[in-house]
Amino acid sequence: MSDSIEPSSLLSPRLLPLLPLRDIVIFPHMVAPLFVGRPQSIGALESASESDKLIFLLSQKDSKIDAPEEDDLYRIGTVGKVLQLLKLPDGTVKVLVEGCWRGQVHSFVQQEDLLQAVVEPLAESMADSTEVEAVIRAIKTSFEIYIGLSKKIPAEVGATLAGIDDPSRLADTVAGHLQVPIADKQEVLEFMDTSQRLEHILVLLEQEIEILQVEGRIRSRVKSQMERSQKEYYLNEQMRAIQKELGGQDEFKQEILHFEEQIKKKKMSKEATEKAQAELRKLKMMAPMSAEATVVRNYIEWLLSLPWQKGTKDRYDLLKAENILEADHYGLQKVKERVLEYLAVQALVKQIKGPILCLVGPPGVGKTSLGQSIAKALQRKFVRISLGGVRDEAEIRGHRRTYIGAMPGKIIQGLRKSGVKNPVFMLDEIDKMSTDFRGDPSSALLEVLDPEQNNSFADHFLDVDYDLSQVLFIATANNLQAIPRPLHDRLEIIRIEGYSEEEKLHIARRYLLDKLLVSHGLKGEKVAFSDRAIYEIIRRYTRESGVRSLDRGIAAVMRKLAKRTLLEGKNKSFKIGEKQIQKYLGVQQYQYGVREEEDQIGMATGLAWTETGGELLTVEVTTLPGQGKLIITGQLGDVMQESAQAALSYIRSRWQKLELEKDFYSKLDIHVHVPEGAVPKDGPSAGITIATTLASALTGCPIRKDLAMTGEVTLRGRVLGIGGLKEKLLAARRGGITKVLIPIENKKNLVELSSYLLKSLTIEPVSHMDQVLDFALIFNEKRIPD
Repeated sequence: MSDSIEPSSLLSPRLLPLLPLRDIVIFPHMVAPLFVGRPQSIGALESASESDKLIFLLSQKDSKIDAPEEDDLYRIGTVGKVLQLLKLPDGTVKVLVEGCWRGQVHSFVQQEDLLQAVVEPLAESMADSTEVEAVIRAIKTSFEIYIGLSKKIPAEVGATLAGIDDPSRLADTVAGHLQVPIADKQEVLEFMDTSQRLEHILVLLEQEIEILQVEGRIRSRVKSQMERSQKEYYLNEQMRAIQKELGGQDEFKQEILHFEEQIKKKKMSKEATEKAQAELRKLKMMAPMSAEATVVRNYIEWLLSLPWQKGTKDRYDLLKAENILEADHYGLQKVKERVLEYLAVQALVKQIKGPILCLVGPPGVGKTSLGQSIAKALQRKFVRISLGGVRDEAEIRGHRRTYIGAMPGKIIQGLRKSGVKNPVFMLDEIDKMSTDFRGDPSSALLEVLDPEQNNSFADHFLDVDYDLSQVLFIATANNLQAIPRPLHDRLEIIRIEGYSEEEKLHIARRYLLDKLLVSHGLKGEKVAFSDRAIYEIIRRYTRESGVRSLDRGIAAVMRKLAKRTLLEGKNKSFKIGEKQIQKYLGVQQYQYGVREEEDQIGMATGLAWTETGGELLTVEVTTLPGQGKLIITGQLGDVMQESAQAALSYIRSRWQKLELEKDFYSKLDIHVHVPEGAVPKDGPSAGITIATTLASALTGCPIRKDLAMTGEVTLRGRVLGIGGLKEKLLAARRGGITKVLIPIENKKNLVELSSYLLKSLTIEPVSHMDQVLDFALIFNEKRIPD
C-alpha cells in the first residue's frame, strides 16, 4: 500500500530560476551555505530574491564545466528556498539555502542573464511495513558507528538524527552527511519510494564503514611496522633540514650580536636599555622565522632607531636669527619676538623646557611656513604632522604590541624621522581633530603638550618613557573655539591677524613675484607689475585674510605671460597694469568699496569674524501689522537669536526716549533678517547692529550709509567687547566704510593696529546703546533726550 507523504505533490509545474551546483547535492530539509560566483547563477539568486525566494537546485554531472548546458545537468533536483543572501567585496555571493521538496525538470528556459526551468514537483511514496522500521533502526545504529570512525562529522549530528521520526527526512539527512561521490548522492535523491531509498542508504553506509575500518587498520599497520630503511631515510631527511636551518642560525646569531653591540653603543635611558636587553633575551630563545620573533625584532629596531641623546645645537646669534625670520615672512612681529625671547633665555640658562606655541589665524597667513622659518632660525630640524581628520587616540600614543601591525604614534614616528631629540615639531590643524569610539586624540595630546609631563611621554608601542621636554612644539589652528578647553590651557596662544592691502602688496613685492617668476621660467627684468595691478588682484579677484588667492591670481597672469613669451619671442617685455589684469583674469570676482548709496531705514551694516577673516554683515528689519511676534531668519545660531531678543527688549525699555507708543510691540510683527541665508551665522557681536536696525525701523529714522558697527548689547544697553577687531576693521575698509563703532573695551586693542589702518577709518569707541543710536540714526534734527 502506498500513500503520499509530500504536500508538494499538490503543486503544479512552475517556472523557477535554476542554480547549477558543483560538488554538492542538496536534499529536502537540508540547510547549506553556498558560494556563488558565476554571473548566471548570481542572476538566478537575484531573481529568486525578488519573487518568493524559491529556486531550483540542480547538480552538475561534471563539476569542472563552468558554463553547463542542458545535457551537463541531472534532471531531478531539489526546490529550495533562499534564507540569506550576502554580496561579498570580491563580487561573489554567499547564500544560505534550505531544500524544500524534490522536483523534475520539465523543460529548460535560457534567458540572457540566467537559466530557468519549468519544474514539476515529485511526490514520494512509502510502503507501510515493519521492514521499514527495521531498516531505520539499522541505519541509526550504523550511522553512530560511521560518526565514530569519520572525523569529519560532528557528534551532534547523531543526536539530531535520533530525534527524527519521519523516514523520508531521516533518509535525506543521512545521505547529506555521507562522504560518497556526487553520482551516488544523486541516485539517492532520485529514489521516490522512501523504503527503497532507505535500503540503498543502508548499503552505502555499510560500504563506507567497511572502507573506514580498512583505512584505520592500514594506518595502524604502517605506523607500527615501519621498516628500518624507511626510518633511516626519514631521519636523514630531518638531518638535512636541520643542517639547512643551521645556516640560517648563523645569520640569526649575527643579527643578535649586532643588536647587542647597538644596545651597548646607543645611549638610551636606563629603562629603555633594560627593556631592549630583556627583549633581546626573549629573541635568542625564539625560532628565527616565527611571527613572535618578527614582532620582537621590530620592537628592538624601533628602540635603537630613536634619537635618545642626539640633538642639534641652537643658534644663539639673535641678530642672525632675526634676519632669517624677517627674510622669510613679512610682519608677524609677535611670533618673531616670542621666538627671539626663547632663544635669549636659552642662551642664558642653557637648559629650558620647550614652549608650546599655538598660532591661531585665518588660512593663508603663513602659519605653517612660519614653523619652517623658526626651525631655520634656531638651526633645528623641522617635523610636521597634520592632525586634520585624526580621530584615533592610537595615532598619537601608538598601538599596543599585542595588535598585528602595531607601530608607534605620530609623535615618536616624527622624532625618528628627524633623527634628533630637539626638533621644531609642528602640529598642523590642531583644531580639526575629531572624536569617535576609538578615543579622543585631543586628550592624548594633553601629556605631549604639557611641559611638566612630557619629559616622560609614554607611547603604547614603546612602553618606556621618552623625553619630549626639549622639543619645540608649534601648533596651528584656524578656530580657537574648536580646541578643547584642557588642551587650550596648555597652549601659548599667539594670534596672527589677516593682512591689510598694504601688507599684501609688500608680501607680493618681496616674496611672491620673485618666487613665481622663477617657477614660470620668466625673467624679472622682462616683467613689471605696477602697484595698481597688484591692488586690482587684491580688491577685485580675492577676498581673504591671507595671500593664497593672491598667489594664485599672480600665477594665472604669469601663465598667460609664459604663453605669450613662447609665441612672440623670449625678448618680449611685459608691463602689467589694471587693464592687463582685467584682460588676463577675466570678469571681476568681487566688488570693492561698495556700500549703500543712500541712508536706509531698517538696514544697518555690522562686522563679523569668520575663520577666513572679517566680513561685512547686513542686518535688515521690517515691521508688519500683527500681534507682537519676533521673526528671525537668515540661518542664525542660538547666540545670535538671543542677541536679537535682547536687542528688542532694550528697544522696548526705551520706548519713551525713542518716542514710541508704550504698547507698540503688541500691534506689530517684527521680522529680523540677515542676508546670505545659506551661510550659518552666530555670535553675540551683532547685538548693537540688530538693536540699531530695530530702532530705525520703528522710528522711521534712516541709518548712516558710511557707518559699520560691532559689539554685544545687554538688556540695560551696555556695549560689551568683541574679538577679531583687526579682521573686522579690514573688512570695513574693503567695503568702503569710513566710520566704525566699536565697544569701549576694545579701545586698548587699537594700539596694536597699524597706523595706515587707523588713518583710513574714523573709529568711535562706545559704551552704551544711546551713543550708538546717536552716531547711527539721522533724527531730522531730533535727538534722544538725556
